[in-house]
Amino acid sequence: MQKYGLVGYPLGHSFSKNYFNQKFESEKIDAQFVNFEIPDIKAFKTIIKDNPDLNGLNVTIPYKEQIMPFLDDIDEDARLIGAVNVIKFTKGLFGKPKLKGYNSDIIGFKQSIEPLLNKTHRKALILGTGGASKAVFQGLKQLGIGSTFVSRQPKEFCITYDEITAKTMQQYTVIVNTTPLGMFPKIENCPSIPYDLLTPDHLLYDLVYNPDETLFMLKGKEKGAVVKNGLEMLLLQAFAAWEIWNR
Repeated sequence: MQKYGLVGYPLGHSFSKNYFNQKFESEKIDAQFVNFEIPDIKAFKTIIKDNPDLNGLNVTIPYKEQIMPFLDDIDEDARLIGAVNVIKFTKGLFGKPKLKGYNSDIIGFKQSIEPLLNKTHRKALILGTGGASKAVFQGLKQLGIGSTFVSRQPKEFCITYDEITAKTMQQYTVIVNTTPLGMFPKIENCPSIPYDLLTPDHLLYDLVYNPDETLFMLKGKEKGAVVKNGLEMLLLQAFAAWEIWNR
C-alpha cells in the first residue's frame, strides 16, 4: 500500500486527507493519506524515521518555509517562492529516502487565474505578505504581470492599504486577496481597499473558498468586476501534487 500524508499544525479542517482518501477509494488505488499534526517542525525527522513507507507529503501552515532545511533538493519554483507544500520521496543511497520539495500552489493559481486574464491586466495588487502571497507573486510574474504587495504595516517592497490611491486602482486592475479576511466564520470581514474605485475592468481573485462568495468578491461584483474564489486553485494544486508524486 502506498502512503501519503499532510504535515502541519493544527489540521482539524484539513482538505487534503478527505480529498485524497476519497480519490483512492473511488479510483481503487491501494493507498492511504494520513495527517501528521506536529506542534514543532523538529518532529518532522521522527515522521520520516517512523514511516519508511511514505511516498509523498503535503505541507501546510505553519511549516511551508520551515520545512525547507530538512529537504535534500528543492524545485526551482519552490526555491524562488521560498515555500514548499509538496514533498516527493525517492530512494537514495543505501535505501535512504531522498526528499525533494515542490510548490503546487503556483501551479494551481496560474491554471485557475490565466483564463480570466486579458490585455488590460498588466499590474496586480497582492493583499497580504504570507507564504501564499509569494506563490501568487511568482505565478503572476510568469504570466507577464508585475505585482505590488499590500501590507497593514509599513514593510520593505510593500505599500500599505492607506497608500492605495485612485491612480493605484486605475493602474492595478488585478487584485488578489491572500489574507484569511472574510473566511468562515468571520464572513463580515474584508480587506480594506477602496471598493468604490473598482470598475468592470478589474479582476478580484480571493484565495479564500469558504464561503463561496466572500464580502471582497461581493463588493467587486457590485462594481461589475470579474470575481473568483480559491476553490479551483485548491483542487488544481491537489491534482498537481498527485502528478508530482507519481511522475
